[in-house]
Amino acid sequence: MTLAPLPVDAYIEDVRNALALRRAVVVSAAPGAGKTTRIPPALLDRGPLILLQPRRVAARAMTRRIALERGWVVGREVGWQIRFERRFSAQTRLLVVTEGILTARLQLDPLLSEFGTVVFDEFHERSIHADLGLALARQAWLARDDLRIVVMSATLDTARVAAFLGDCSVVSVAGTPHPTVVEYAAGETLGQGVRAVLPRTRGQVLCFLPGAREIERAQADLASLVTTDLEIVPLHGSLQSDAQDEALRPTDTRRVILATNIAETSLTVPGVTVVVDTGLRKVARYDGARGIDSLTLERVAQDSADQRAGRAARLGPGLVRRLWDARQRLPRHGEAEITRVDLAAAVLDLLAWGANAERFEWFEAPPEERLTAAFRLLRWLGAVDDGGLTPLGRQMQRIPAHPRLARMLIDGGAAPEVTAMAARLAGDPRAAEQLRRVTGDVIGNSARAHISETEFRHAVFSGYADRLAKRRTAGSDRFVLASGHGAILGRDCEPVGGDFLVALNVVAAEHDGVAEAQIRSAMTVERDWIAPTSAAVEHWFERSTGRVRAARIEHYDALVLSEQPVAPDQAAAAPLLAAAWLERAPDEATTQLLRRARFAGREIDLAALAGGAALVATSLDALDVTNQLPYDVVQMLATVAPLTLDLPSGRSTRLEYQGDGSITAAVKLQELFGLGQSPTLGPHRVPVTFALLAPNGRPVQTTRDLRSFWERTYPEVRKQLRGRYPRHPWPEDPWTATATYRTTRRAER
Repeated sequence: MTLAPLPVDAYIEDVRNALALRRAVVVSAAPGAGKTTRIPPALLDRGPLILLQPRRVAARAMTRRIALERGWVVGREVGWQIRFERRFSAQTRLLVVTEGILTARLQLDPLLSEFGTVVFDEFHERSIHADLGLALARQAWLARDDLRIVVMSATLDTARVAAFLGDCSVVSVAGTPHPTVVEYAAGETLGQGVRAVLPRTRGQVLCFLPGAREIERAQADLASLVTTDLEIVPLHGSLQSDAQDEALRPTDTRRVILATNIAETSLTVPGVTVVVDTGLRKVARYDGARGIDSLTLERVAQDSADQRAGRAARLGPGLVRRLWDARQRLPRHGEAEITRVDLAAAVLDLLAWGANAERFEWFEAPPEERLTAAFRLLRWLGAVDDGGLTPLGRQMQRIPAHPRLARMLIDGGAAPEVTAMAARLAGDPRAAEQLRRVTGDVIGNSARAHISETEFRHAVFSGYADRLAKRRTAGSDRFVLASGHGAILGRDCEPVGGDFLVALNVVAAEHDGVAEAQIRSAMTVERDWIAPTSAAVEHWFERSTGRVRAARIEHYDALVLSEQPVAPDQAAAAPLLAAAWLERAPDEATTQLLRRARFAGREIDLAALAGGAALVATSLDALDVTNQLPYDVVQMLATVAPLTLDLPSGRSTRLEYQGDGSITAAVKLQELFGLGQSPTLGPHRVPVTFALLAPNGRPVQTTRDLRSFWERTYPEVRKQLRGRYPRHPWPEDPWTATATYRTTRRAER
């Protein structure tokens, strides 16, 4: 057939020239320019070509379109290979594949020796498989001097890709612009939007919704519009392939096509002149802390909104009705999947390919914590150990499913019970038989015709071992996940018995204002299936008794499986006891010790003293830091900052060292008769401040100048107290009187 001219045709020679110069080129082409159907067939002069398409429905549609334009036969000159489905032969020179298929081929043939050119279409979608595929293909490109790489997209940061491919050329293809009217209708439902555009337009109406569930609701809402002249047609990834193909079939009947972003880029829906866009999409995000995968509803990026709008103006003037406020600012580009999704499958592919995931030359390196989470999961699944990829891991990598499901399929012997479960968990129940066939090829004689209910549960547990949960108390619907986070059984979760379960479907949620995961699907786990991930003697300080306790505890990640009390090890207990002692307010003895040391000009390492004292103490109350003072410090303090002061009466009194650096002593004034000057202590000769006590023990005067007290104050004190306390001496001349702490038989007059 004669090819209808498309904008890209004028640039094909530029693409060839760029490839001749650097063996790589980046093509930026506006929607409708024809890059997908025209460029790959034009590059077959250097041998077979493999074309990467992000989506299965697009891969089939593009294959048929290329075959139609070239007069080729699908399965002969041009073919496709998608997961569990292939149509190609030894004669096929242009093979259209989806992303997982390219990665699998690179595993088997790291140099892509069967092909002369590899083309990445719609690279702007930045799926993890596209990023990984480009990085692996680049390694083959560096190793081969005859391999060519083409990266294409309608909206793309071309400079970054060109730099990754040796600063190759960028070919920018302009489309044939048609007038496009863009309307905004904030707050309008999709049904209202469709009803608003139908009467005043002609041609097919393409509607963008975030997911299959939303499409089902919209289909029900629009059912009243269906007539012999109008059809409502769904288009999303979980439909059967024939239903997807039906949505792409040209027809004279007017249609409203309800699609996810599957129809956003290279996939062409015939006859579209109107787009109604909710501006929403569902994005996979991974919560590494909880090990939870979830789809979150988000606004599309500006480049996606532009791609969607471009669907309306491929054939001529178009109308776009956007169901959001025109003032709303959208992010320029969407996030690459590598920054937000589980990387376990990608890391497994890299290890099987022979790369070091930490040092691998990614197009965009993933966050370090994401790689750590991927390795952690692969260890849970038994796919990797300290030596790298295990034999089990190699088997898992050969199964086209997430590593969790691959582990489950292998453990369950590819029995129909477990393959059906794996397909359901993968979101594609139709894949069960294909999973059974592929897994059977991998495990050979280990395949099982059927397994028991217990074996089935064990297989499921093997794939979700990191999602073990332990019931908090008997009969409770509250659990603790292996990650240590709390979880609660959701209302829709079927009742699960036993103390342990495996949480298959967990979503982030909030309960009474507290973040708490919700378990929506689970199965009982037998206790004897659970092997501890660690076992060790653990010590802790028990505040109620003031002692350190110890137990041998078996853990499954953050879950406690068993606890056996043992005698504490003094070396392990001492730091805990010392820390507890240091945390509490210091007692008076410790306070005085520190003040004496400061008074003497000597700093004391209290933490070191506590650590030493804890080595010989069995409880908090028995810990005495004063016993840990070095002998020379004890002697120095006794001299410079003594604990007691000798009195003229022959007795001694306790000295109190204050926080302000002063020293005080409480003394019955009769014991100081004859002492004319206050004693001084320490390197700075600080005088002792006396609290002079009456016979009843109450202070009558506070002074650090005894001479002044005897001369000025004592006569008045004597006058007031001698009659009240006649059995105590009250001499007129305290300078010459004998100091005493005793009473007299006869009071002095």
